[in-house]
Amino acid sequence: MLPDQEAFFIFAPMEKTAFIINPFSAKKNYTPFLNELKSKVKDPLYFISDSIAGTDEFIRNHFETVDLFVAIGGDGTISTVAKNLIGTEKILAIFPAGSGNGFSNETQFSKNLDELLKKIDAGKSRKIDTFTVNGRLSINVSGTGFDGKVVKEFEKTTRGFKNYIKVSLRTFFSYKPIKLKFFDEGYKQYNGKYLMVNIANTRQFGNNAYIAPHASKSDGLVDMVLVKKFPLSYSPLFAFRMFTKKLKEDDYITYLPVSDIGFRVNTKNWHLDGEFNKIKSPIHVKVQPASLNILI
Repeated sequence: MLPDQEAFFIFAPMEKTAFIINPFSAKKNYTPFLNELKSKVKDPLYFISDSIAGTDEFIRNHFETVDLFVAIGGDGTISTVAKNLIGTEKILAIFPAGSGNGFSNETQFSKNLDELLKKIDAGKSRKIDTFTVNGRLSINVSGTGFDGKVVKEFEKTTRGFKNYIKVSLRTFFSYKPIKLKFFDEGYKQYNGKYLMVNIANTRQFGNNAYIAPHASKSDGLVDMVLVKKFPLSYSPLFAFRMFTKKLKEDDYITYLPVSDIGFRVNTKNWHLDGEFNKIKSPIHVKVQPASLNILI
């Protein structure tokens, strides 16, 4: 992987910043954030969104006058805001308030408003990659198979890391591997059955679970991670390696750096940045290099 390429941009700070709040993230615990924001920023421009359509409309209505949009929520909220900014000079910033916060962890945004305001005042940004799955945007990690099923079941719970672990364990024992078939002759050696297939623009799902520890968000590639179903005895080693950034190729894991790839899977269950989606094969994954401008 190539190192992240630093290309900085400068913008005028608070006067051209809007805060978009998802009130359903972090068990609707957005009130403390809003109260703190109002105490530290005079007359902040903010929007409490109850739908994707509402977020899209707010951004459209303020697109000409706002340079930076701050997403307050989880990876799904961030992705919703980001899709409106792709291919433009508008800047994305994040205040993490989700259950996993994978993308905010990877882009070094914390739950500290003072730190965020300092970044806004400094006014520096850079471009990072994104990718699409059949035209649908992903900025972090997306996948199908076991984790697609887990996300589907997880959305029926009250969320939280403990519920994610419970759903994962319950699903693992009953889940049958999916069938993967590539179109490109150069990849047909990898056709077969897999527990899960992940497309990683960054290193982690969230909660510091590093499925692709060598992925870079600024190299024009994503890591396609193929995981075969492994025996229960391998589970502790898999978990240890994933949470210590030490996952590597072995008998069960294969990493394929790709920029544009097509394949079929015999399931429609996907997650895009942790949000459940139904996506029908054939699947086309395409990287959009340097397509999202993000605050640093």
